Amino acid sequence: MTKKLGTAHGTDLGGRTALVTGAASGIGAACATALAAAGARVIVVDRDAEGAAAVAAEIGGEPLALDLGDLDALAARSFDADILVNNAGIQTVAPIVDFDPATFRRMLDIMVTAPFLLTRAVLPGMYERGWGRIVNISSVHGIRASAFKSAYVTAKHALEGLSKVTALEGAEHGVTSNCINPGYVRTPLVETQIADQARAHGIPESEVIEKVMLVESAIKRLLEPDEVADLALWLCGATSTSVTGSSYVMDGGWSAR
Repeated sequence: MTKKLGTAHGTDLGGRTALVTGAASGIGAACATALAAAGARVIVVDRDAEGAAAVAAEIGGEPLALDLGDLDALAARSFDADILVNNAGIQTVAPIVDFDPATFRRMLDIMVTAPFLLTRAVLPGMYERGWGRIVNISSVHGIRASAFKSAYVTAKHALEGLSKVTALEGAEHGVTSNCINPGYVRTPLVETQIADQARAHGIPESEVIEKVMLVESAIKRLLEPDEVADLALWLCGATSTSVTGSSYVMDGGWSAR
């Protein structure tokens, strides 16, 4: 399916280099696959070295094992890319009174500070070439809140702000920056939080998707990673050059309420 995405929008990314974080699975892997199918050279970034290598081998990309939570090491590295997809994320579900402060800090490190450092690293090259695309995989939680997700909601709201500032600064240099805001997507990140959600809400795990995850959605199904990747690909294409500083919601009608 993803190999058709490159031609669906007539998107030709030949000669471009894309860096995708959290790309060993889920949305990141789907984005890496779609960008590669459109002709980009893709750097597959993930702390899971084996997973990154497997995706890179499948799409003809280059794996890069990185822990984005190691901010000092990340800041010391140099990166050059025409397209940056800030996708990596982690989740913890717990009431604020029980939320571990160290976990809170690490989640913001990975989902806010790391995207800032990567954006800071790639912008000079984008400015020099007069072209760049930054796609931040935010969430419906970038514009809405849910109980028991203080760190995740805080991080995604912050990512929205970073994306908008990047859009304003990058506009005169041919660089766009946008957010994609999915609802619940069928990924390992979502699947692994079902038990936590069940405990926090006091319900069986079998009821979490219906009674917690999709309760606010008009369309009662999980998104597929390829759907998010399709939008990411369009944001890198020729027909979205005036689209910047925007947030594209894919939440099944959740935020329409």
